[in-house]
Amino acid sequence: MKSAADRKLKTEHPPAPSFQQVSHAKEEGMLENRDGWIGVDEAGRGPLAGPVVAAAVWMPPDFEPDGITDSKRMTPRAREEAAVRIKEGCRWGIGVVEVEEIDRLNILQATLLAMRLAVGEVRKPYDGVLVDGNRPPPGLGAPVECVIRGDGRFAQIAAASILAKTHRDSIMRTLAKEFPDYGFEHNFGYATRGHISAIFTFGPSAIHRKTFNPVRAILTQPCLSFTR
Repeated sequence: MKSAADRKLKTEHPPAPSFQQVSHAKEEGMLENRDGWIGVDEAGRGPLAGPVVAAAVWMPPDFEPDGITDSKRMTPRAREEAAVRIKEGCRWGIGVVEVEEIDRLNILQATLLAMRLAVGEVRKPYDGVLVDGNRPPPGLGAPVECVIRGDGRFAQIAAASILAKTHRDSIMRTLAKEFPDYGFEHNFGYATRGHISAIFTFGPSAIHRKTFNPVRAILTQPCLSFTR
């Protein structure tokens, strides 16, 4: 039987984690730029259609992150303008995982794959990777720190969120021309009322995620007929 001292020692010295403990973002204050680290974020986990996209950004120490914030808090015009600045002043990479892989892997694994692809596009050297969320992509070959709501804390994660969002929006606007019935240029594949109505009217398209409801439910009802 272990002594009380042994039990206390175990409590005070837990095993070291495989990656740094998850940090919680600050709610207020200027965004930090952690020198030498890449920031990673994604766009498109929730939509019913289209790819999931991740971006990775390394910021040089002299890059001014004024106006760089969580992409969800920015107007489309502000995002596009910020994306131009980020691409001109930083090292960056984009990872795109298409619908077929999302359905094959599941959305979590597809997102982690997109993140790994994005990091792989960033030219070395860098010291580590800051990932928005609580799941580290495997196989990055560098120290990883997961940061919950990291796009509200670290400038490089916020920059990654901007690049991921603007890149995916561009993809969906292009796909809207190929699949004009679903309003992708407006809803970007998300489950708006109009988008869901279009799926029931026209049926799922080739870029709809077949493992996501209501798409999956519709596909399992062979009695349904669609307007084409």
